Amino acid sequence: MAKIVHGERIGKLAKVILGCCAIIFDSTKQKVLLTRRTDNGRWCLPGGRIDPGESFAEACAREVLEETGLEVRVKRLIAVYSDPNYIIEYADGERCHIFSLNFEVELIGGTLGTSDETTAYGYFSQDEMAEIDIMENQWPRIQDAFAGQTTTLIR
Repeated sequence: MAKIVHGERIGKLAKVILGCCAIIFDSTKQKVLLTRRTDNGRWCLPGGRIDPGESFAEACAREVLEETGLEVRVKRLIAVYSDPNYIIEYADGERCHIFSLNFEVELIGGTLGTSDETTAYGYFSQDEMAEIDIMENQWPRIQDAFAGQTTTLIR
């Protein structure tokens, strides 16, 4: 089960992993697609690790396809996240300090569904998100996406 562990500069105790996540707005731009994880039952943005030999855009598109069945193209980089005060700890004991890029993407195909990594999906407004269990590290990414900044944020 993936869980978030907080602590002053706890990132020093973990390995650095490159990751990405996708902001997929609905047609009104008032809701964002979230998925429920199989490993901990919590909601998050589609995304994951960058594989060796893969660009960030390729990884983002692959992760979205694997988790949701949707085909996407990266439109813009919203923000970069590297908070050294939290790590992700997995059931096998792996501890990761994740440097993550948050991309806005556009749909280009596919059929929305679940996968072996997800048990549910849905488009949620910010108000609706307050009623579901979202992983803490996802909130800044969601808020930054809704803020509508035109420049890339560094967090």
